[in-house]
Amino acid sequence: MNPKSYVLSVQLRAKSGDKFANLQKIEELISPYKNKPLDLLLLPEFFSTGICHNAMVNEPENEFGGETIQKICDIAKVYNTNIIAGSVIEKSNDKLYNTSFAINREGRIVDKYRKIHLFNYFGGTEGERITPGNKPVVIKFDFAQVGINICFDIRYPMHSRKLIQMGAEIIVCPTAWAFLSSLPDKEKQVTKKLWQSLNVARAAENLVYFISADLCGKIDSFLSASGNSMIVSPFGEILENAQEEEKAIYQTIDLEIVRELKKSYPVVEIE
Repeated sequence: MNPKSYVLSVQLRAKSGDKFANLQKIEELISPYKNKPLDLLLLPEFFSTGICHNAMVNEPENEFGGETIQKICDIAKVYNTNIIAGSVIEKSNDKLYNTSFAINREGRIVDKYRKIHLFNYFGGTEGERITPGNKPVVIKFDFAQVGINICFDIRYPMHSRKLIQMGAEIIVCPTAWAFLSSLPDKEKQVTKKLWQSLNVARAAENLVYFISADLCGKIDSFLSASGNSMIVSPFGEILENAQEEEKAIYQTIDLEIVRELKKSYPVVEIE
């Protein structure tokens, strides 16, 4: 495996319930990188629908990803990149899951992760509709081993610890990290700082690159997304931060750093 790798994270202002428009926007955001080397593309949680319960629950994807994931598979082939396709709502055996599909450079689905830690707190009701997953997932891509968090999973450090015990060198976190639009500005900033701090902590404590992809902007009349999609080094250094813009962030990473750090410090063995 070549230690030098190239990653791209997309921060999206999703149009509520409009899969076509959101997929078109993703293509616009990543098009400047078509001729650049690329090993991993990360999309946000609910990238195709935004936080739109009607579209997510009443128009779910099937267990093979449906038309939405097929479009992402096509993008993987065109850009010759592996993709963690944020998350979509997947229907399987009459149950709904918040699912991230992993796609290789050939445009083939190689695995999927169903979100384990649902957002059922601070007014969240995700568990009323969605069934939690029960299996952490690390993808063995051709350039690195990539573990998956989805959004609220980031609040559970032992989930990330399990991923590095399974071999993860990169941990990704597609998210739709949101706050009430009516919050005072000070509390909005606290919410964003918390999100940033969690990204840094998960990277540094596990000696991995931590890459997140968030929604941004106003979601509906009640909620706004935090943005601040990030690429963080295993030293906890923020290499890229999308702040609150709709944009893609691109970075060269050195996986040899991760491999050497883990030889020097037995973080995998710490309980």
